[in-house]
Amino acid sequence: MIEWKKDDSSGGGIMMPRNRIIFHIDVNSAFLSWEALERLKQGSNVDLRTIPSIVGGDPSKRHGIVLAKSIPAKKYGIVTGEPVFQALKKCPNLTVVPPSHHIYERNSRAMIDLLLDYTPDIEQFSIDECFIDATGLKLRFGDDYMALAWQIKDRIRDELGFTVNIGISENKLLAKMASDFQKPDRVHTLFPEEIQQKMWPLPVSELYMVGKAATARFEMMGIKTIGDLARANPAVLEQQLKKYGLMIWEYANGRDSSPVKSQESEAKDLSNETTVSFDITDKEIARLYILSLSETVGMRLRKAGLYAGVVAIHIKNSNFEAYSRQRKLENPTQDTNVIFSTAAELFEQVWRKDPVRLIGVATSQLQKDPVKQLDVFSLASPKREDRAKLHESIDKIREKYGYNYVVRGSLLNLNRKQDEKK
Repeated sequence: MIEWKKDDSSGGGIMMPRNRIIFHIDVNSAFLSWEALERLKQGSNVDLRTIPSIVGGDPSKRHGIVLAKSIPAKKYGIVTGEPVFQALKKCPNLTVVPPSHHIYERNSRAMIDLLLDYTPDIEQFSIDECFIDATGLKLRFGDDYMALAWQIKDRIRDELGFTVNIGISENKLLAKMASDFQKPDRVHTLFPEEIQQKMWPLPVSELYMVGKAATARFEMMGIKTIGDLARANPAVLEQQLKKYGLMIWEYANGRDSSPVKSQESEAKDLSNETTVSFDITDKEIARLYILSLSETVGMRLRKAGLYAGVVAIHIKNSNFEAYSRQRKLENPTQDTNVIFSTAAELFEQVWRKDPVRLIGVATSQLQKDPVKQLDVFSLASPKREDRAKLHESIDKIREKYGYNYVVRGSLLNLNRKQDEKK
């Protein structure tokens, strides 16, 4: 039995029997932290986390948006999702570094590998956050879920070099809200009996899936806090905001029954999605995320020995409206390049130019080793056969040395090549 270490900052610490225990693990300023770690490893004497700095766009061209910011940058009023040029106006001495997605994938994979020491019941929610269903860990670690959360948090900090917040509750929504409380390197609880004290006083904008447009709409209705929203008439909200209004009222009251979906639980399809904390309005930023998601899906297909007959793109906008498009492939594939090019093309076709909060890449009609189809196709396309061998080699190296130990130059250059064609 591990020793309970109470976190006074959580406001919790009361150990009560729970039917369900969910952890939400969120990396603190993920992209910025991972960039800082990489630069320190390469010999830099400046820690980006200690100076006004951001990750976002091209520093020479001053375009793009802020993907992550340091705590010193936050003090200048810089916010995630705003244009880089606007951030530079707030802080002229701001250090701007471009995103290095292969670094983020490598650190994300390292965190997931560490968490697998505890349980396979992990749902990767985005590249820098995940859920753990800790309910079944009672037999190994006892009832002290607070001590377990602290152990996980400290291991990530000590072994991987970056910090996380862990939120604990009985459902995914409340666990996610809890992880966003005071940062960094903290453990917080938000159980149903704590909602009124900890969540309701917060501005309505801090509720999950409430963006700028929704905040303005709520304020016009006299709703300023999450508590105001929770006490509002759900029928009126549904009338004004349709399905989104009812869903967000449920969230304000802490209601969520969604399961933690581990990759192993997905039988008929294999997918990966990411939810971002800001509105994606730039096609190039969206394509960056699609590339990352496709890379992960391709690797999982190859590891499972599966070939996908259908590729799909899933989108949710800032109003939580969902839409998607899929395409049946002429030949089943596990090739990352094919998955990415198909998903990116589908995104171009279906995107309504509205602010995006969630992007997902999914594959379905999975089958084992369609040898005849692939062999015939490969004979006509030696490059495809060579690429399959390359994928296999890269996967083996990653399994031995860690995810993204080898960076696919061709994939990382896809954005640049497509820009050159414009």
